[in-house]
Amino acid sequence: MLRRKIYDELLRWKALPERRALIVSGARQVGKTFIINAFVRDNYAHVVFINFEEMPRFKQAFEGNLDTGSIISQLSVLLPDAVFQPGATALVLDEIQSCPQAITALKFFTLDGRFDVIATDSLLGMSYKEVSSFPVGYTDRLELFSLDFEEFLWANKVSTKTIEDLREHFETGRAVPEAIHSRMLEIFRTYIVVGGMPAVVDSYVRTQHFGEVLRLQRNIVRDYTDDIAKYAEGSEKTKARACFLSIPQQLARDYKKFRYSTVDKNGSSRKYAGSLMWLYDAGVINFCHNLGRIELPLEGNVVSDAFKVYMRDTGLLVSMLENGAQADVLAGNLGIYKGALYENIVADIFGKAGKRLYYYEYRSFIEMDFIIQQSSETTAVEVKSAEHTKSKSLNALLNNYGVKRGIKLSTKNVGLTERVGSYPLYMAMFL
Repeated sequence: MLRRKIYDELLRWKALPERRALIVSGARQVGKTFIINAFVRDNYAHVVFINFEEMPRFKQAFEGNLDTGSIISQLSVLLPDAVFQPGATALVLDEIQSCPQAITALKFFTLDGRFDVIATDSLLGMSYKEVSSFPVGYTDRLELFSLDFEEFLWANKVSTKTIEDLREHFETGRAVPEAIHSRMLEIFRTYIVVGGMPAVVDSYVRTQHFGEVLRLQRNIVRDYTDDIAKYAEGSEKTKARACFLSIPQQLARDYKKFRYSTVDKNGSSRKYAGSLMWLYDAGVINFCHNLGRIELPLEGNVVSDAFKVYMRDTGLLVSMLENGAQADVLAGNLGIYKGALYENIVADIFGKAGKRLYYYEYRSFIEMDFIIQQSSETTAVEVKSAEHTKSKSLNALLNNYGVKRGIKLSTKNVGLTERVGSYPLYMAMFL
């Protein structure tokens, strides 16, 4: 089984003396059902599992009174072999977005307290007007993404000690031994190609077969487009699909600000902004917003109509490119797409670490890939796809725009100056 960080978060939730119902959200196929099933099998004497998409008849248990006793009574009729033992039974409500009344019922499960309830939400198809009352204050939430780079290292049998040794090099500024550095760059490029979707990672780890990786990824991309057709409403179906399929083209340009005209020559914010937000809410894309000024708090300086769009899983982005892209990435040779893919993977790493994404540009004079807050300071992060790391933009920001520190991520080894830290791309996980 792939090791996932969320398992430890689930253990911490279970250790709480007064647990609220738990909702685990995430995009399709990031492994929510698998990891929750593994968790409840390991930690509960009895498990009752309901998938509202595969078993729609179970929605009837939530159509009447929503007190816990009534629901358990009806579930006992539908599942005569199920055991509902207070303190020892976990109730898993999979794909809860398909049963709005079950969402409301989470409040009453929390108030009752006899059974631990874990719900999964695939971020799709939710009609908020159908939920009579959201259980605000009565649920805890976790979000699951595809595997981050550290989880990918675990899957590839890189030891925790090796990762901690790399962290020490990051913190002290000492260069990584060249053999380890080269190997880590190789694994990082593999992560760009494979991405973090659990089924894809599992297949790669078992077979090392990139053809199978590509087949699985393209199946997932097709599933995503099918989900858009199934769950998006009305005209959003075609518009969200068009926005989704335009992402590789958007990122191929030197100037990567999202342009509606790339989707449709007559495209506009009024026409497509809702479709982009649908993709974001579904866990498919990340927004990286432009900053009007580089001042803390960063969110207060966002330019609302200027942003980049990144895929939340870079492996899926690679699979949307032409055949042969995998081999080019692994060889470090991808022409116009290379910079885009390296930016996308860093955006994905930051996003999975809980960072909001921001960039800065000033006319054509300055463009900085990411602006983050680190140790209460504004920090500029520049992503380079090779060892050439000279940067006029970074120097200008440090000297004239109030940026306190700069970070360069590239294929080069660790190197520090007074105000700039140069780190290998694989160390983005330590930021």
